[in-house]
Amino acid sequence: MIHADYSAQLTNSQDPVSAMDIIEELRWRGAIFDSTPGVEEMLGGEKTTVYVGFDPTARSLHVGNLVPIMGLVRMQRHGHSPIAIAGAGTGMIGDPSGRDDERQLLTVEQIDDNVKNVKLQLAHFLDFDVKSNPARVINNADWLRKIGMTDFLRDVGKHFTVNYMLSKESVATRMTREQGISYTEFSYMLLQAYDYLVLHDDYGCNLQMGGSDQWGNILAGVELIRRARGHQVHALSYPLITTASGAKFGKSVGGAPTLDPEETSPYRFYQYWINVDDADVIQYMKLFTLFEPDQIAEFEGAVASEPQKREAQRSLARTVTEMVHGSNGVSTAQRATDVLFGGEMDGFSAAELLDIFADVPSEELDRSLIKDDGLPVAQLLTHSGAAKSNGEARRLIEGGGVYLNNVRVSDARGLVTLEGAIDGQIIVLRRGARNYFMLRIV
Repeated sequence: MIHADYSAQLTNSQDPVSAMDIIEELRWRGAIFDSTPGVEEMLGGEKTTVYVGFDPTARSLHVGNLVPIMGLVRMQRHGHSPIAIAGAGTGMIGDPSGRDDERQLLTVEQIDDNVKNVKLQLAHFLDFDVKSNPARVINNADWLRKIGMTDFLRDVGKHFTVNYMLSKESVATRMTREQGISYTEFSYMLLQAYDYLVLHDDYGCNLQMGGSDQWGNILAGVELIRRARGHQVHALSYPLITTASGAKFGKSVGGAPTLDPEETSPYRFYQYWINVDDADVIQYMKLFTLFEPDQIAEFEGAVASEPQKREAQRSLARTVTEMVHGSNGVSTAQRATDVLFGGEMDGFSAAELLDIFADVPSEELDRSLIKDDGLPVAQLLTHSGAAKSNGEARRLIEGGGVYLNNVRVSDARGLVTLEGAIDGQIIVLRRGARNYFMLRIV
């Protein structure tokens, strides 16, 4: 099995980095979509402060946010100083980019609570203690909630024409929709531009990064600093990632997996990565790991020669899950995966098993049916749909093909009591190698 352990390097910017310079590395990883002239010279000739903004309109970041997060990680590892903006100021409005309709506004309390969670999640990735180029997480509410309307219009708005703002894609696409765009969201570009100006003034920030859908907003900041300060600063965008089938990366049934274990369990998170298509896995390894070209080449060879082993997917799943949920999260996810292949269920709660077996056939079982002396296993099989009749159920048990909570049932006349249910709530039945059925006791 191929294995590359780099987790300790992730938050330690002093560990060895790629022999490539930062621009060369980002290009090789497919992490550059566009940039302003002079970015390469600036990053190659001086240590730079770079920032990315994160929108706190949800309680948690999601897997799509790992693209900009890993951009900051790479910048720090190459000696540059990263700033992550947790936007409780811009979050009061919400970015209109890529949206067809008006975003529902959150309360100040909701936004501030989201920012706290986002800050904790970003701390998994960035090094705040290194002396030479420590990371910072900054809340733009510190200035956006304080500046007055007239001051903002005089100091920021006067530098932009309406024509300039209408030419940007995030605004132009909304102008063609029946719903149009509100003055509130129309102003978002100016708020983001002002963020860049504040970070340039206070922290010497000369580079903003973001998704290609943010390009207009980012360039507005470059333009504001040029007009207001006479300084040249830069912008760099990364591509919006799609799968080989053309779907937007991170999208799945129920939405993008998040980085919050209460919303997306480590098991579900791990499964998302381990199920990545062969056509996408090498691209994702470049974007979401620190693996070097020789390591990636080895995995690429394994995908081509022995795709059935899924070595690349398993390494990707292990690596990204550890990055987000730590080694305990990986261990839990792998144990949960083993359960699907007949592994022991000891130590798992009913809630965890409901998560693991969320996609298997499930039936309710009235608690009153399980009397003090128990209910025959054969009846459980028929109730769950694992057998068509009690006779078939007994034959399956006698043939050694029935498992209760992944323990083989040997007695066709055996009984199941509430004590045999996990947390008194669920019973997991298995017929053969992989046919699972679940009973939820109500």
